[in-house]
Amino acid sequence: MGVPVRTEELRKIYYSPPPAAAAGFRGLRRRSASRNAKNVHVVALDGVSLEVEAGEIFGLLGPNGAGKSTTIGILTTRVCPTSGRAWIGAYDVWAEQVEAKRLIGVVQQRPNLDFSLTAREILLFHGAYYGLPSAERVRRCAALLERFQLSDRADELVRGFSGGMMQRLSIARAMMHDPEVLFLDEPSTGLDPQTRLLLWEIVREYNRGGKTILLTTHNMDEADELSHRIAIIDHGRVIALDTPAGLKASIPGGYLLRLRFNLPAPGISERLRALRGVTEVRVEGAGVDLYAGRGGSLIPEIVAVAAEAGADLCDVHISEPSLETLFLHHTGRSLRQ
Repeated sequence: MGVPVRTEELRKIYYSPPPAAAAGFRGLRRRSASRNAKNVHVVALDGVSLEVEAGEIFGLLGPNGAGKSTTIGILTTRVCPTSGRAWIGAYDVWAEQVEAKRLIGVVQQRPNLDFSLTAREILLFHGAYYGLPSAERVRRCAALLERFQLSDRADELVRGFSGGMMQRLSIARAMMHDPEVLFLDEPSTGLDPQTRLLLWEIVREYNRGGKTILLTTHNMDEADELSHRIAIIDHGRVIALDTPAGLKASIPGGYLLRLRFNLPAPGISERLRALRGVTEVRVEGAGVDLYAGRGGSLIPEIVAVAAEAGADLCDVHISEPSLETLFLHHTGRSLRQ
């Protein structure tokens, strides 16, 4: 039941005309494409190797532009790698595309439904595309419409559906042919809490049937709740991989104290680093991220250090060990493209 997924040293480089904001993109390097023009090459993946076990829910985390969707694109045959290889079960994704595609179901970041069809027609057409017999198509279609709470709108054109309904239908469509591997690319984006909880319940239920699920998400709670293991990707590389509990246990000191000063305070990082229990200090402008083995008990000492340094401390936020804390530790808190 279920099949494994594997990548080996995947690299993907995009060549395109220089975008307007290219100068501020850390992953871009310019080089000549001809004597009269320059192209930008973007290293989207830089040697990504992953092994997803059969029957596992595997989470991919990373900032915008980290390489998550490119990895999914390669594994689902939508993006051709520059180098490296990928397998769905025993099939090389790019050498045996037809065989690999029969094993997978894909839910992309944005719904790509045919607005000229009804929900029922979309599911039945998808089942026919994958060769399901007529009676099986009808049975599975009815079951999925019921499971995703779409039965009462099954014969309406999807152009009138809400965003949440479209996303539910997209996931139902991906499950229609009962794939062994289900790819969910940020499936809960824009969903209300009730729909998100329904989605989590359905994902767990599908996985209990032995199916392999590969999930990308920005929702730390979602990754923590659903994933058996998680890989964090940044700048096209895997920078951490473990179970959610293992990743949280790896945070230096455990607690994250985010300090903000009215103005940058020269030399304060050295004083903070000397406090008992502090394992790491990171400074970004007037903000300081302090990792420590204790939380609230550090506040009086931090206030004293700030006063001695002549710094005006205006905000303190304490986070207990969590995937979000780990994520910020590995990727920083600067905005990405």
